[in-house]
Amino acid sequence: MPQHDYMEQHRKKHGERLDREERLRKKEAREVHRRSKFAQKVHGLRAKLYNAKRYKEKAQMRKTLAMHQEKTNKRANQEGAPEGAVPAYLIDREGISRAKVLSNSVKQKRAEKAGKWSVPLPKVKPVADDEMFKVMQSGKRKAKSWKRMVTKVTFVGENFTRKAPKFERFIRPTGLRFKKAHVTHPDLQATFCLDILGVKKNPSSPMYTTLGVITKGTVIEVNVSELGLVTTSGKVVWGKYAQVTNNPELDGCINAVLLV
Repeated sequence: MPQHDYMEQHRKKHGERLDREERLRKKEAREVHRRSKFAQKVHGLRAKLYNAKRYKEKAQMRKTLAMHQEKTNKRANQEGAPEGAVPAYLIDREGISRAKVLSNSVKQKRAEKAGKWSVPLPKVKPVADDEMFKVMQSGKRKAKSWKRMVTKVTFVGENFTRKAPKFERFIRPTGLRFKKAHVTHPDLQATFCLDILGVKKNPSSPMYTTLGVITKGTVIEVNVSELGLVTTSGKVVWGKYAQVTNNPELDGCINAVLLV
């Protein structure tokens, strides 16, 4: 059996570390410093090759940033220049074509991806692992209690299927799975019962986001197609983000405010 198969088998049997997501995040954060240290120490031919590689990466990054600049660029249009006399009030418009770099919908997606929202709850109390998970002891080997049961409200997709009990690490009870949320539109001053599309971010931990745990302050994505919201280009908005403003496990429902 290849080595990676043994690792996969061990991962299925015993699960992964509880802080795996946090360790990966820290490893990526340290990578920047490691590359900087290497760039300062390297010399000779390796330095030339490394600098050429970094130059290509930075050039590609500059191109990407230039593509995504939120502005309209003007350029001279010689084909569209009229022949003959032009009125004075049309002189400044002559031969200029405006090309919008990004549509409004793409700008909105970029802003949402960057997390530039004015959230109703900017600060929330973090939820500890002891409060979030309950230790489960199952099977003959009760000394090895490696299973955890989530005690908070969760969301799972439509096509979700549980793993076999032998390999399941986190158990999300069926009674605590929610599919709908009561979302309030701040401008319309109205509340709608909307379907949940996914969990965008749980501020307590990246692992809670992966598991789909919904606590107070969590940003969720809801289906707003019923509200009839449209972009400036006329396209119907399908999903928007909302922040949970209550404790769902205590109230038995999810109350959220739409982020507009």
